[in-house]
Amino acid sequence: MVAVVDKDMCIGCATCVDICPAAAIELIDDKAVVDVSGCVDCETCVDECTQSAIHME
Repeated sequence: MVAVVDKDMCIGCATCVDICPAAAIELIDDKAVVDVSGCVDCETCVDECTQSAIHME
């Protein structure tokens, strides 16, 4: 599984960028983007996203 960002729900707050233990998320055009090769499936971003814009697939 890997974290997936709903671009319509993401507000670009960067909370997920700051808390990702694998540094697998970055902001591009003010939206979170997950590097699938770096994601370690920990779900920290899912739990911490203030907009519920991230889920696991």
